[in-house]
Amino acid sequence: MSAVASTEQKAIIRLEDLRKVYTLGLENEVRALDGVSIDIMEGSYVAIMGPSGSGKSTMLNLLGCLDRPTSGNYFLGDVDVARMHDDELSRVRGKRIGFIFQSYNLIAQLTVIENIQVPLIYQGEDLQASYARCVELAELVGLGGRLHHRPAQLSGGQQQRVAIARSLVNDPLMILADEPTGNLDSKTGRDVLELIDRLNASGKTIVLVTHDEKVAARASRVIHMKDGKVERDVQNSRKERALEPALAN
Repeated sequence: MSAVASTEQKAIIRLEDLRKVYTLGLENEVRALDGVSIDIMEGSYVAIMGPSGSGKSTMLNLLGCLDRPTSGNYFLGDVDVARMHDDELSRVRGKRIGFIFQSYNLIAQLTVIENIQVPLIYQGEDLQASYARCVELAELVGLGGRLHHRPAQLSGGQQQRVAIARSLVNDPLMILADEPTGNLDSKTGRDVLELIDRLNASGKTIVLVTHDEKVAARASRVIHMKDGKVERDVQNSRKERALEPALAN
């Protein structure tokens, strides 16, 4: 992973009047997202926050190409993915988005190195040709000595590190992290967040969904959702971020 070479940034994500409406029964509608328009720049670190029902989860599903909006445009890179079919969305997810989940989502029967390789399998990549890169990623997250361990033989923090390495294997446009420290103790959570910090410092675009203000404070920008709309969009200064602890002890 090389750092962003140019100081000129471009939008990795552009949402234009994005709406998601769920129909319940014949007449009831839920506007989960109601006219959201935001840009997220290349190499940025953005946290999305909001209470239950704010639209935070719907936003995550749309950003991750796990669902399609009812209306509006979603540009990921230079591609409008808003109305792609399922097969097209699946290809975009595999090539352009890295996921880090709260529950790790590792395959219990596979080793560390095999779990890192999973996205390559779905993309039909040559695993032998990419093996050295997968080992390099395992070493990057501090698991070079545990390549052949299975998830049950790892701590929660180590499993999340496998998930982070897996999210990087296709060199995605962005990494989408969903409550990445939610199942971890404070010390382990802090270690994982410091690793995500380093990924962002190397040039990776990070979009993190969290309910924890201390976790969100590590981001350079915090988007607060309420009732399907952007309630506040706040830039964090470097000084504020440096002073904010990762997690309460």
